[in-house]
Amino acid sequence: MTWEKGQKLQGGKYVIEQILGKGGFGITYRALQVNLNRPVVIKTPDEYLNHDPEYDKFIERFIAEGQTLARLSQDPHPHIVGVIELFQEGNTHCLVMEFVPGENLFQAVKRRGALPEAEIVTCIRQIGEALMVVHQAGLVHRDAHPGNIMLRSNGKAVLIDFGIAKQIIPATQSSTDKSAHERFAPYEQRYRGSRDPRVDIYCLAASLYYGVTGQNPTNSLARKLDNERLIPPQELISSISKELNQAILNGMALEAKDRPQSMQSWLKILNYKPQVSSSEVEVPIVVTPPQVEEFHRKEVIHGKYRSGIEYTTDKKTKIKIIPWLWLISLLLFHTLMSYILAASHAPFWAVAWAMVWAGVEAMFWLATIDLDSYIFLIVTGTSNLGLGLGWIVYRLFNPS
Repeated sequence: MTWEKGQKLQGGKYVIEQILGKGGFGITYRALQVNLNRPVVIKTPDEYLNHDPEYDKFIERFIAEGQTLARLSQDPHPHIVGVIELFQEGNTHCLVMEFVPGENLFQAVKRRGALPEAEIVTCIRQIGEALMVVHQAGLVHRDAHPGNIMLRSNGKAVLIDFGIAKQIIPATQSSTDKSAHERFAPYEQRYRGSRDPRVDIYCLAASLYYGVTGQNPTNSLARKLDNERLIPPQELISSISKELNQAILNGMALEAKDRPQSMQSWLKILNYKPQVSSSEVEVPIVVTPPQVEEFHRKEVIHGKYRSGIEYTTDKKTKIKIIPWLWLISLLLFHTLMSYILAASHAPFWAVAWAMVWAGVEAMFWLATIDLDSYIFLIVTGTSNLGLGLGWIVYRLFNPS
């Protein structure tokens, strides 16, 4: 029996909103938990299998693994969907789990294309850590394909849909595990229904292949039966690092014995620092407001910054500010000095010598505060102009 929208469970505690999915052995619903006004996911076995001779064992496994997942949720893992409760509605057993908002890996790749290496490797590592916990609890997920890897808006990945209803293949079904995703499950799972933890290694490596290339990997049965080649991801995307390329190929080894023998071992191979290309780095553009720029310019002009200071827009471009107040002071100083020399009846060669000294002085400033050459010329010219003006002013008022 399939529940319709509006169906109330547990005396109105939960209200069915829609069917999220229907596999070979179970049904997944989105429902509202009324007392907390929050969305949840409810998984149930499909009752059409209740005439199967293995159905009772199937339900026992469903309940046992639901209880195990509930124990995992007592110490919540950030990358494993939380279990809320396990109950029975009539003859139907129900597992209530956290609803994870966001988009799954299939949707993310469809929207964005192949994902940056650093981003997808981080997400897959998180799911690998979650699967380590699952394996330590004696469970095998058996369905860690992109549709069951949710990507939250905060960048965290969450493993969902443990597919408890898939853990036993009823005798009425063929020997091929139809619930296994044909592009992401290894052949021993699809053909023999394997529950070995290395099934999850293959599936997660295949999900990583998909995320970083944007393309589905070669079907595992076609690889086994037809000897089809698994195209290395680096042949599809040349920028993929050799470390990532090798980690994917190791995890997707056709025979389970050739893969890393535990999720922890595979994650060690994946434990490298992905290179971030320049195209993946957003460089902030800083725009100086006009009023700030004007204020800064005025402070420079009014002498609050040492003359000759560099204002650098990049390593090749320098902007020099002409220190006007300093130049005016220099002009007045040399004019006064020249006037005093003339008044003391010093010979003109003394003034000429002062002009030479002004040039030496300008060179001193050039060396100590890194003046540009054109400012050196301005400083020298200002000094000599002052010396000449002082002599001329004195002679104008004292022609004799």
